[in-house]
Amino acid sequence: MKDPRDYINEGKMSRLQVIVVFLTVLLNAIDGLDVLSISFAAPVIAKEWGTTRAALGIVMSMELVGMIVGSFFLGGMADKFGRRPTLLSCLAISAAGMALATTSANAIQLSIWRVIVGIGIGGILASLNAVVAEFSSAKHRGMCISLMVIGYPLGGTFGGMVAANLLGIYSWRSVFYLGAALTGILIPALYIFMPESVHWLTKKQPAGALAKVNAALARMNFPRVDALPLAMNDVQEKRSIKQLVTSPLAGTIILLTTSYFLHMTTYYFIIKWSPKIVADMGFAPSLAGQVLVWASMGGAIGGALFGWLTTKIELRKLTVIIMFFTAVFVGVFGRTAADLSQIKMLAALACFFGNAGISGLYSILAVSFPTHVRATGTGFVIGTGRGGAVLSPILAGFLFQAGAGLPTVAIVMGLGSLLGGLALVFLKLRRVD
Repeated sequence: MKDPRDYINEGKMSRLQVIVVFLTVLLNAIDGLDVLSISFAAPVIAKEWGTTRAALGIVMSMELVGMIVGSFFLGGMADKFGRRPTLLSCLAISAAGMALATTSANAIQLSIWRVIVGIGIGGILASLNAVVAEFSSAKHRGMCISLMVIGYPLGGTFGGMVAANLLGIYSWRSVFYLGAALTGILIPALYIFMPESVHWLTKKQPAGALAKVNAALARMNFPRVDALPLAMNDVQEKRSIKQLVTSPLAGTIILLTTSYFLHMTTYYFIIKWSPKIVADMGFAPSLAGQVLVWASMGGAIGGALFGWLTTKIELRKLTVIIMFFTAVFVGVFGRTAADLSQIKMLAALACFFGNAGISGLYSILAVSFPTHVRATGTGFVIGTGRGGAVLSPILAGFLFQAGAGLPTVAIVMGLGSLLGGLALVFLKLRRVD
């Protein structure tokens, strides 16, 4: 009896599979736009409301707090109820939060709506890795994951270009209107083009699983199957989920979470603070937003190049090297003069390596957990690790508020990627189905 998952793992990728991977790129791009929208708008918000740097750092972290909640709880929903319904629900939550953010009259209200946005994004991120891993062939899985990851900086690049024009004409609220509209458009696209994961249906076997598997296989031009492999029973399922906090996955969880947490602390310093840093140097908010566009472009190129490099260099070793260079260029960014061209280039280089490091971590996550706990395991690592993204703008804000200069702050924040890379040195990579 042929396992339907083998068709996907071993076969040539069909048009539907390519479309699904493309949709995950768009989903991650929307997430990039949603998360970075507050960075684009931050200089204008600070001026309108008279917000201090420390308070602004907290506001910029609020969607990241929501992402932790979403990754933990909605990632588990993707394993329990399916990838497709979870993604559709999370898109709706994120779009609603973006739209309601436009009604904010103060930092507290904006923070609340940003938490809502983050909850939706967190659930999307926990599910996306599982979707890409389960719809791509084994041969192209690493490249597909890298393509998905570069959606984030692509969204930031597009958002920055549009935001720079919007902020020159309209208020900061226009950036959030744009994010809400684009997020909402993806809901019907996902509903039409993405079936439920064959891997998930085969593992969970809900009512009508065989018919749904065969319908999905037909859309991917694979032969139908007459029966599904024996499903895992409830006792085995519970025992497997416990593997997330017990041997042999305990060490993997701890090291990946530590590495992701520390790397996010470094990466989000550039993502969240670069527009405000540039604005404080005396440049207009629209020009400050251009720096983030360059950073996002660097991140997109870095993520794409990483996918190619995985065919040449061992995954873990490559990721460690890239995270080391992230730390180096974040430190160099802190020593830049008030030269906009130089700032753009250094921000792009920092995010080139920073996002390539994220691609590496996502690729490692995709092969570290079995199907039935893949979204849960990924959600745990992303949810806990996103604490670094929350800490980053807050820590940088308080360092600035305490009188530390940009060179000192950049060196402190760059240590995250250096230490995160060291954590991966001790990781034993175990490839699982």
